[in-house]
Order: sequence, then structure tokens, then C-alpha cells
Amino acid sequence: MEAHSSDDIVIVHPNRHGAQAKAMKAAVFFLLVASAVITAIITIGGWSKLEGAQMWAIFFIVIYLVMAYLVSKWNRGILPVAAGLAILLGVVALVAAPAWFDRDKVGFVDPALPPDILGLLTAILVPAQILLIAFSMRAFSQKWNIEAEVTREEADRRYGGRSSARREAAPAS
Repeated sequence: MEAHSSDDIVIVHPNRHGAQAKAMKAAVFFLLVASAVITAIITIGGWSKLEGAQMWAIFFIVIYLVMAYLVSKWNRGILPVAAGLAILLGVVALVAAPAWFDRDKVGFVDPALPPDILGLLTAILVPAQILLIAFSMRAFSQKWNIEAEVTREEADRRYGGRSSARREAAPAS
């Protein structure tokens, strides 16, 4: 005897459906992408003056974009990694910002972008990283990974039928 379609079991993630969880996901995604874009502008604009730090900048750009993709797929495990790297990038930006402003004097060769703009963008990275740390840790505490097995009918009633995986219930005996 086969199970009826209303007896199908689906897996739902109840902590992903609230407005607060969606807002945290969007905020972390935006902060990761914005940090990658700002870092890319600084890297391109100051390429000749980064003195070997280009590879680290490219590393952060790529990693932040990969983390943004993973966050968009509700990957909770990447959030503490994002916070940890944000601490590192924030400290580097805090130390580097005054150096860009110091280059705006006679005798220094200007990079592709004016040093004041590079200094401002580097200074903007610091609060962006602080926000990324706060939002990542808040999103981590929302427990996006919690799964619940419910019938398809229950999932439709509670969550509008959204589930991440479906499997049929064992045949009734």
C-alpha cells in the first residue's frame, strides 16, 4: 500500500522564513559585497603603491565574494569565518588609512586614484567591517540550519510549501 501524497514528508527550515532572518541575510550579503567592491577600488586605484599587498587584497576580494554567495544560499557556517576575516581586514584598514592620507604631500608619486580618495575608502572599510562582524554574529545566532520534518500539507499551511528537500514517507503497513 502506497502512502498518500498528503503523507509526504518534507524538510523545512523554520528559522529562515521570518523577516528578521531575511533582513540579516541581506545585510550580511550587502556588507560582504560592498567590502569586496571597496577593497577592489582601493587595490586597483593604488596598485603601484601597495608594495606586495596586492595578492592579499585579491585574496580578500575573492573570499568575500565567495562568502557572499554562500550567505545567499543560507550557509550559516560561513558567518563566523566572515566575522573573523572582517576583524583582520578592519585592523589592516585602520592601520593603512593614515598612510594614504600621508601620501598627499609634495615628493610622493600619486597612484591611479588620488591618495585622499584611497584614504577615505580605506577609512570607510573600518566601520563596514565592524558592521559585518555585528551582523554576521547576529545572523549566526538565528540558527538558519535548524530543520524540521513536517508533512507537505503542514509545510503548505505554515510556510507556503517552501522546503529544501523532499522525500516520501515510508509505505504504511
